[in-house]
Amino acid sequence: MQSIERGGLMGWQAERDPRPGQVPGRGECRPASLAGFEHAGAWAVAPPSAALGAALEAAAGPEGRYDGAGTDALVGMVRQWAAVESWAAAGKLAALRAMMREDGGGTARLRGRGDLPEGWDDSLNYEVAAALAVGPVSAGNLAGLAWALGARLPGVGRLLADGTLTLAKARLIVATFGPLDEGEAARAEALVAGEVAGKTYFQVERLAWRAALAVAPDVAERRRSGAERERARVTVFREESGAVGLSGRDLPAAEALAGHASVVARARVYEASGAFPGQAASRLEALAYLHLLNGVAARDAIAFARTAAAEPPEAAEDGDPEGRGDGEPPRARPEADTGTASEASPGETSGRADAPGDSEGSVGDVEGSEGGGEEPGDDEGPGGGSTPGGGSAPDGSGNRPGGGGAQPALPEVTVPLVTLQRSAARAGESRLLGPLDPAMARDLAAAAARSPSSRWEVTVVDDKGYAVGHGIARPGRGRRQLRPPNSSNYALPARINITVTEARLRQLAAEPRSGAPPGGWELVPRAVGTWTLTLPGGQQLAVRFDVVPTHDCDHRYETSAYQPTERLRRLVQVRDRECTFPPCSRPAKDSDFEHAIPYDQGGRTDACNAGVRSRRCHRVKQSEGWTVTQPKPGWHVWTTPTGRTYTQEPWRYIA
Repeated sequence: MQSIERGGLMGWQAERDPRPGQVPGRGECRPASLAGFEHAGAWAVAPPSAALGAALEAAAGPEGRYDGAGTDALVGMVRQWAAVESWAAAGKLAALRAMMREDGGGTARLRGRGDLPEGWDDSLNYEVAAALAVGPVSAGNLAGLAWALGARLPGVGRLLADGTLTLAKARLIVATFGPLDEGEAARAEALVAGEVAGKTYFQVERLAWRAALAVAPDVAERRRSGAERERARVTVFREESGAVGLSGRDLPAAEALAGHASVVARARVYEASGAFPGQAASRLEALAYLHLLNGVAARDAIAFARTAAAEPPEAAEDGDPEGRGDGEPPRARPEADTGTASEASPGETSGRADAPGDSEGSVGDVEGSEGGGEEPGDDEGPGGGSTPGGGSAPDGSGNRPGGGGAQPALPEVTVPLVTLQRSAARAGESRLLGPLDPAMARDLAAAAARSPSSRWEVTVVDDKGYAVGHGIARPGRGRRQLRPPNSSNYALPARINITVTEARLRQLAAEPRSGAPPGGWELVPRAVGTWTLTLPGGQQLAVRFDVVPTHDCDHRYETSAYQPTERLRRLVQVRDRECTFPPCSRPAKDSDFEHAIPYDQGGRTDACNAGVRSRRCHRVKQSEGWTVTQPKPGWHVWTTPTGRTYTQEPWRYIA
């Protein structure tokens, strides 16, 4: 590898690197061939270094035109520029660490503080702030990051230096592991070190939270409960665009999820009314949010929008003095939207509507500003569209949170059975909130059990977390169903997926009683092939499991038609859970059931030849030069036009 770094394999650079202060002239060291940056070429696999940076600069040529470079080589150079960028960031942080050392042995001055080494001189802090043209707080935050990546999480620091992680992703891991003690942080780091390569910002965030909760299940609970007591607030702030943001922060999870469901439910009512033509889903959600806060009934908002659309443009000056033509009522009606939760049949939730996808950091990423959030991902991120939902009042008036006529939104929550039964403390997961600490997962499942609109599923996983069985829990035939008990606690209509390992399921089969306290969570075998799921309060649901085709090519659910059966579609969605293009996190329920080998070319409508693809990824896969193969069910190998391959494995559940 030394010869690669020095350019010996390419013959474009002198054997010795330039002495300090010397910079190769632009274009003077241009490689004789750019093939080294093509897939598997010598420069394409070289670790980041000054020599690699010089090679990239030389390859760019005059004015950075990259004359003669094909797409394959350019892709390789983009990747290597990113690696050099990470390597340079690691070098800057190493220089900051050197300022914090107490002696020549490199011992950091940390004594008791977790943010900065003790004795960090504020004068030196200002020296750094002036040198980097950042604020003193940002300079201090950067110094804290430098120390953490050198002393507390050195493995993450090495991943930054070798180009595996961007600076934003490394900062994210440091922040996520911040509440952990030294030993816990080291164990969490070991869990993510081999998993983060090739992952997007959102995927790294999910991995980091999973690792943090695996080593310290109660840390997030303590941090969250304190925030809810001391930091819950509503903030008004100026967006980068100049518009205004209104945000509730550090809110209780169940109430916040229900509030979000009410917003998207109302937006769905607006969309279905046809009174807001041309309005994007995000704009309708913004209108719904403000209308709900201001007590504007859905029917009034729709009526106003229709009136505004019917008036000629000049009439706006008389009837709409504020110039509103976008469906925004002039003022709130005195009668606020109130009512009880609907018991209508639930709709499907599309997942996380506002989660980061490919974002590389916060608004204040470089400056370290507080209050900057992650930028939303593109439309192929998690839940790139809006979450459908809603519900109407019993009288159909629409005078209730969410408006009238729509089906209730059901936030998705996945929680291990052992966590519900308190026999282990394993993390749950939410489309909207990401990984959940065990206490929050239990709280959300308990709130769902108090709602008659909740829906329940059970997923069986193997020892690697891959789904191998799945069943929908339904009321048992001939069995009197108990309604959720009346309670002053909050009820959350939700879709709860309970995960259980094959080993635990075998134990339950051998010991019909699960050991859960009376009225608690139970999963026990009943008739042949049927299990009974008991919720808190005594409600019982019947579950029959279907095999999820994950490891073996099982054709039992194959159909000769182009469209899959609902069962086949569901099992493929459970197996993949998200779009199978590795950087895409769009939920399976919002994506296409797609044939790897096209149906019109002999491809079978079967789990062995099917995968979940977002509509956009589906179209790209069908474009020239792209192929997707499945060496076995659930493993999707994407080959790009430049010959690079990327593999997505089945989703790994926590159970």
